Amino acid sequence: MTQSSTITENFVTNIKENQILWGLQDESGEGWVVCDSAQFEETDVMPLWSTQAAAKSHCSDEWADYHVTAITLADFLEFWVGDLNEDGVLVGIDWEAEEECLELEPVEIAKELVDVEEE
Repeated sequence: MTQSSTITENFVTNIKENQILWGLQDESGEGWVVCDSAQFEETDVMPLWSTQAAAKSHCSDEWADYHVTAITLADFLEFWVGDLNEDGVLVGIDWEAEEECLELEPVEIAKELVDVEEE
């Protein structure tokens, strides 16, 4: 099993259990953490985490003014995937500071998550 498939599998397993993804939102409630891609020029990546604790650990330094915000799996699949895809933004899953992280197309991670969404 490759490292990327292990990361994806762990991410999906955590999401299946809680039906929630975690992002970092600014104080206004309108902006989200988005970074430059480490893999593709002129491409943005939105880091998302499968646990609240992992997301919270990143609320420091340049992201100190952001807070952890839950995104339900249903909302992510219904609203976020299309918007991120349309904007050309990749998803960085279970982002780790100071490390090169797995960056996926929103549709690619949605395909992994659609089967774990509770009815």
